[in-house]
Amino acid sequence: GKTNVSDEELEEMLKEGKGPVNFTVFLTLFGEKLNGTDPEESILNAFKLFDPAGTGTVDKDEFKQLLLTQADKFSPEEVEQMFAVMPIDDSGNIDYKSLCYIITHGDEKE
Repeated sequence: GKTNVSDEELEEMLKEGKGPVNFTVFLTLFGEKLNGTDPEESILNAFKLFDPAGTGTVDKDEFKQLLLTQADKFSPEEVEQMFAVMPIDDSGNIDYKSLCYIITHGDEKE
């Protein structure tokens, strides 16, 4: 929420990351600074709307179409950036339970 941030403040923020700051690390750092964010269960419940069979996954192509065409539309570039860090299996399914964990706790691989 700040527009004038000193170099020292930026350096302090970057030191909080474990190594280079990629999208996942950025989300983790950003998430730690937010108050009142949705708990993991709320995010899971939102994804379950796209998973009526209860498989724990959503189809990547169907989800992409929704992101590009509904509500606050994503650009194709934003979708590809997001998919680059999502757990997607060989069948093209997004493991949203793992994704919710990454969003709320960070990626253990980082």
